[in-house]
Amino acid sequence: MDIILIRHTSVDVPKGTCYGATDVPLTDTFELEAAATKRNLEQYGDFDAVFSSPLTRARKLAEYCGYRSPRIDGRIKEMNMGDWEMRKFDDIKDKELQEWYDDYMHKSTKNGESFPLLYARVASFIDEMRTKAYGRIAVFAHGGVLMCAGIYGGLYPESECFKHLVPYGGIMKISV
Repeated sequence: MDIILIRHTSVDVPKGTCYGATDVPLTDTFELEAAATKRNLEQYGDFDAVFSSPLTRARKLAEYCGYRSPRIDGRIKEMNMGDWEMRKFDDIKDKELQEWYDDYMHKSTKNGESFPLLYARVASFIDEMRTKAYGRIAVFAHGGVLMCAGIYGGLYPESECFKHLVPYGGIMKISV
């Protein structure tokens, strides 16, 4: 099965803001970015099913691309950054932030998730998709979700996932 993963377009939050699982607005360039994503998505043809994160930034892109009723799945929501959500990293005065910086691939954010927890959610979603009779599906989601899917799909090792962050509006394919 081919899984085509699409990252949402640019968000309208100040640079350096921690916004993981928060439902944030999109920039005023949404239509321009979404049109490019829609054109790039055409090369993949039809999908047996279309899924989206419950967050507006993913759902809105799915709808723009012609999928007005994607199946919503919370497992493909971005990582929950806990107490740090919607705070600028530079303004967070918490010793746990440095501990997280030192081991962000394993340590949880304060009252939030860790990368292994995010990976487990995404892997659970993909494992379930593999039990279905789908040939090709589309998944509208987030950068962290796409990195986890890339690891799952064998595109790169966990240690290199941040080197492969798909840009806003970008598309990635895995075959499982």
